[in-house]
Parts: sequence; structure tokens; C-alpha cells
Amino acid sequence: MSPTFASLSIYNYRVYAAGALISNIGTWMGRVAQDWLVLTELTDHDATALGIVTGLQFAPVVLLAPLAGAFADRFDKRRLLVLSQTSLALTAAILAALVITDSAQLWHVYVLAGLQGVATALDNPTRQAFVSEMVPPDKLSNAVGLNSASFNGARLIGPAVAGLLIAAVGTGITLAVNAISFVTVLFALASMRGGELTRPPRGKGRGGVREGLAYVRGRSDIKLLMFIVFMLGTFGMNFQITIALMSTSVFHKGASEYGVLGSVMAIGSLSAALMTARRPRPRLRVLFTALIGFTVFSTAAALAPSFWVFGLMLIPTGWCALTVVTTANSAVQLAVTPQMRGRVMALYMAIFLGGTPLGAPMIGWIGSAYGARWTILVGSLAVGLATGAAILYVMRTDELTVTLERHPWHLEVVSARQAADALTPEQVR
Repeated sequence: MSPTFASLSIYNYRVYAAGALISNIGTWMGRVAQDWLVLTELTDHDATALGIVTGLQFAPVVLLAPLAGAFADRFDKRRLLVLSQTSLALTAAILAALVITDSAQLWHVYVLAGLQGVATALDNPTRQAFVSEMVPPDKLSNAVGLNSASFNGARLIGPAVAGLLIAAVGTGITLAVNAISFVTVLFALASMRGGELTRPPRGKGRGGVREGLAYVRGRSDIKLLMFIVFMLGTFGMNFQITIALMSTSVFHKGASEYGVLGSVMAIGSLSAALMTARRPRPRLRVLFTALIGFTVFSTAAALAPSFWVFGLMLIPTGWCALTVVTTANSAVQLAVTPQMRGRVMALYMAIFLGGTPLGAPMIGWIGSAYGARWTILVGSLAVGLATGAAILYVMRTDELTVTLERHPWHLEVVSARQAADALTPEQVR
């Protein structure tokens, strides 16, 4: 089997990946349909309302992150995923029913977005940590890359299908398809071979939350990665808002064209995820190169003179964004001990996704006050400054050792804590 798809040789991961792909397609359809509902059916292109909905979906990820991570380390991850996926399916079904019966109001979307956020707060760290139970350590980076490939392969299909369905049968039916798609993940979880899962020792009691926070405080390498993904997630990856605003407000396009933009961007994202899956380990130079590329290409997208130039610039923008996300995700998962993985990944996802409640309403307000192009330019500027700060930190800190190695040429970054824990340099190159 090709190294790109090595993890698919493992039964449990293969079953899980198949269910997740179908569910991810539905999720992207649901996101496009929800945004279209808020922008065109419940408001008159109100960017602030869309920002609030997006913020409500991610606020619980921040507030509940330590507790959700402790749950992921303490309890059976497969059962937790059944609970979270069932909750997400129910909230999606309720929204679909409200729209189909012409009963939906903006406050309904707000409430359901918040409930989805609570379920997502539990789902995210559990899913991230569950990967290490399905595959051995030498295939973990590959599995993380394939998960991203699945998510972004679905992003190629989902938005385009959603745009066609919205135009053909309406927003409500599109939302209903999303609700049904969650069944595939639940079926995959039920079909797994429990005896082939590798479960680490569980975390202990209430002190697990504090232990997780203390662990991250002592890891300069993990804090650096969290800073990077916070800046990117908060200011740079508000595509849910920025693409919708650029499509409707700047280029005056309909649902079909809006859906196409999401799929076009996913071309770059999917390519990045597959390339990450081929790399045996995450590397810092790849991370910084992708951050610089994101700054350049997102700026070009913001200044695009036409709809098609804008769409073209979304391809390298998506490639760079996903390269950063998947590289950082793999680096964190490989750097932590198995007993701490749930709590650390909860904090990681809280930092990455949880910045959205801060960034999304602000980006929405900027779009209303200064125009859609500035929603992207602000993110480009913030990510560019963060990249410069991160590079300076790596060069100056005493807690991180940076060396230039040959054969092949690469930067190697090792924290003092990693050296003490005797972790291998291959985990952080």
C-alpha cells in the first residue's frame, strides 16, 4: 500500500475513516446551508449575525476544554464519541425541521449553534486522542494527515452539493441531509473491533484538569505551536464568514457559486493533507514556510479583482492553512505522553477553534463597517506578525534548542522538557 494511505491497512481506522468521510460531506453541506440561511433568509446579508452564530458554535470549546480533555483521558473514548455524535445529529435535525416547516427564526439558530458547540467541545479532543488508539505510533502522523484529507476531500464535495441542493430543493432539505450523515459515524463506531484498540492508562480524578494545564505550562514547544494555531484560527481561518461575504457582497453571486468557492479552496486543503500524510514526521521549516505562504496568498485573495481570481487564490491559501494545521496537530500529538493526550489535545483544540468566538464577531463587524475585503486583510496581517514573532522566539529562547542538521538539511527544535523526558528528536523536526 502507498505510504500516503498506510493507516487504511488497519481495520478499525479503515472503518472509522469511511464513516467519517460521509459524515464530513454532510457537515460541510450543513455549514454552507446554515450560513446561507442566516445571510439570505433570516437577515439581509447581516455579517454580524453570521459572526455571532459562528462564535456561539465555538465558545463552548474554550469554556469546556479542560473538563472535556479530562473526560477524554478518563472515560472510554468510543462511548464518548457516540454521545457527542448523537447530540450533533439531534441539533442538526431540529434545525432542519424548523426550516422545513418555515418556523426558523434567528434566535433558534443561535440556541442550536450554542448546543452544537457544547457537543463539539467534547467531540473534538476525544476524536483527536482516539486516533492514537486505532493506529500505532509510527502511523499516527499518517492517520492525522488522512483525517485532514477526509475533512477537506469532503470540503470539495459538500459545498458544491449544498449549493446545488439549496437551489433545487431548499435549505431545509440540505440541512436534513447533514443530520442523516451522522448515522455513518455511529455505525462505524459500532462496527469496530474493541480488542484491537490500544487504550492508554486513564487519567486520575479531578486533579487531571490541573495536571493537564501544568503539563502544557512546562512545554515551550507546545506553547509555541498553540500560539501559532491561535493566531491562524482566530484571525486567518474565518473562511466561513469571509468567503460568504466576498461571494455575496463583493462579487454578487448566488448559492451555487458560493458552494463552488468552498470546493475550490478545498483543492489546496486536500493536497496539503495528503502531502502531510506522506511525511514521516512534522517539521518546523514546513510550518513556517506555510505560514509565510498563507500571509502572501490570503492578501492576494483579499485584493482579487474578479470572482475567478479570488477563487484561484483560495487554492494556495487553503494549501498553506491546512499544512500549518496538520503539521502542528501531528507535532503536538507525537510530543505528549499517551496519558496526557486527551487533555493536551483539548487545550490545543480550544486554542485553535476557541479563538473563533473572539475573531468571528470582530471579523463580521469589520465586514459590516469596512467591507468584505478587510475581513481577509486583517487576518493576513495578524498571521504575518505572528509568524515573525514565532520565528524570533525560536531564535532567542533559552528553553528551545535550535540546530541546523545535514543529510537531509532540516531544522531540529527540542525543548528542555523533551530532553528531560528523553523524547526522540524525530518527533519535533
